[in-house]
Amino acid sequence: MIGIFDSGVGGLTVVKEIKKAMPKAPIVYFGDTARLPYGNKSQETIRKYSSEIVDFLKSKNCQTIIIACNSASALAADFLREKYPELNIYDVVSSGAQAVTEATKTRRIGVIGTAATINSGVYKKKIAEIDPKIEVHVQACPLFVPLVEENWIRRPETKKIARAYLRGLKLKKVDTLLLGCTHYPLLEKVISEVMGKRTKVIASGEKLAEFLKKTHLETKFPSNDEYFVSDLTPHFEKLAGKILGKDIKIRKVML
Repeated sequence: MIGIFDSGVGGLTVVKEIKKAMPKAPIVYFGDTARLPYGNKSQETIRKYSSEIVDFLKSKNCQTIIIACNSASALAADFLREKYPELNIYDVVSSGAQAVTEATKTRRIGVIGTAATINSGVYKKKIAEIDPKIEVHVQACPLFVPLVEENWIRRPETKKIARAYLRGLKLKKVDTLLLGCTHYPLLEKVISEVMGKRTKVIASGEKLAEFLKKTHLETKFPSNDEYFVSDLTPHFEKLAGKILGKDIKIRKVML
């Protein structure tokens, strides 16, 4: 079983990519909707929440864990790997850094994410490990997560906010922009419109799905996926169905 967790609905964009690459892969998803966003939380709090979620996914027989939250990836991934050596733990930061370094032509990259992710400096560190000559420009976009959670994806206010956040990266003439939060692919169309055709916009979920397909054996039988959240609303169910392209059964679990 593959366990995937995020602070909310954004991690379902990673689920979508994995199911596209591995349709029969059995998945257990947990969205910590009662405690989102993670982007403005401390490292201690994010580690605590992440550990509680991993314990839950372990109870569901998940041996592979995907941290589909950039804030948790940045501030808790190494902590979780040390705490749970028996599990295979992957994070979206590593796959995103690899994807963006492969895509850039000018070696001038932009990364957007939550305040926690950007302030951690994790993307600059990961990208420098791959290619120290790459120029990395970052921008925190804290309003993007609540905009997605409220399904304000195509509202004119959202585009105005995107223009304000991305203005500096446009001036830096980045040729590749990494969406350093799994909520952000839901705003990809708006972000691409603001950045223009000369900038390639990349989400980390696709690269991670490619890696999993190469390293994991896919079951021969159709998967029995399970979806859990810490707080369930009709709004979340509607948005989840929109992301995955189908209605899914979601259960509420208090950790």
